[in-house]
Amino acid sequence: MRLAREVPYPAEQVRSITLLCEGGRLFLDLTAEVPVAVYPPGQEPDPARMAGVDVGIIHPYAVAGPGGEGLLVSGRAIRAEHRMHLADTKARRRAVARRAPKPGQKGSRRWRKYRRRARLVEGRHRRRVRQAQHEAARSVVFWAVGQRVGVLHVGDPRGVLDIAAGRRHHLRLRQWQIGRLLQVLTDKATLAGITVHLVDERGTSSTCPACHRRMPKPRGRTLSCPHCSFSGHRDLVAAASIATRTPGGGPTTPTAVVLPKVVEHRRAGRHLPGAGRSRRDPRRPPRAARESVGPRRPAPPPNGESLAQQARIHNTHRKPGER
Repeated sequence: MRLAREVPYPAEQVRSITLLCEGGRLFLDLTAEVPVAVYPPGQEPDPARMAGVDVGIIHPYAVAGPGGEGLLVSGRAIRAEHRMHLADTKARRRAVARRAPKPGQKGSRRWRKYRRRARLVEGRHRRRVRQAQHEAARSVVFWAVGQRVGVLHVGDPRGVLDIAAGRRHHLRLRQWQIGRLLQVLTDKATLAGITVHLVDERGTSSTCPACHRRMPKPRGRTLSCPHCSFSGHRDLVAAASIATRTPGGGPTTPTAVVLPKVVEHRRAGRHLPGAGRSRRDPRRPPRAARESVGPRRPAPPPNGESLAQQARIHNTHRKPGER
């Protein structure tokens, strides 16, 4: 059987092969036995170093590690991909609504071509989102390996799936794909030799880490406590509180919450359409002077005149007696 590319695993490591069809395309789903990563002495993950991970929509993963280090993975490109795909699907269905066959009626050739195109677009959308989720989890694991983190305490937010909050909020939760985010992060962390524990995250985004009192939900990403004037990033505060939780226990925090002081920013879904460079991306080339992020304007000519075409001014206000 000819494949588009070679199997990335040796034949003796392959355990199962499944033939899949998605969007009119055939795929081979391979399950292989892969050994856990081996590190040089002194560079392996330390089980005594723990980090907390907060799972969200705007930031799929917010990590608060030891030593005041933090990581924020932006998922705004993934959310934009979901929104643009929904708008495109609604517009496409609205355009062909009059040509849709009635129940029991055989569809025309044009209708079959439309359905085939819709399946291709749906498959492409799922592949884009899946790749972005893997990129986000890989960023977290690479950062944890660099910090020698041996244990990840991940907040489990799947309790919100049982809350009846309306169809709009249910659509957000469905596009969030909480279970897949947790599974992808667990698989990649296990291969890297990092232990993952799911803990209760209830109250981490609404409890002040300084005075331990309830706070109102903020409108943006900045969390401000009205009782002790504490201020910090909402997701990082939740991740720092999750790091102190014990697996299988209640929301007690036996140790003090350590907030990150140095935060790294990463973006998931840089391959998505319209996802450009970020102002906070550390891989962005630095500029010599502080100026606008947009393209530079051309220099004015020596005589001081503008390069734009001169506008024609039509005088429509005539005095009495003038033609």
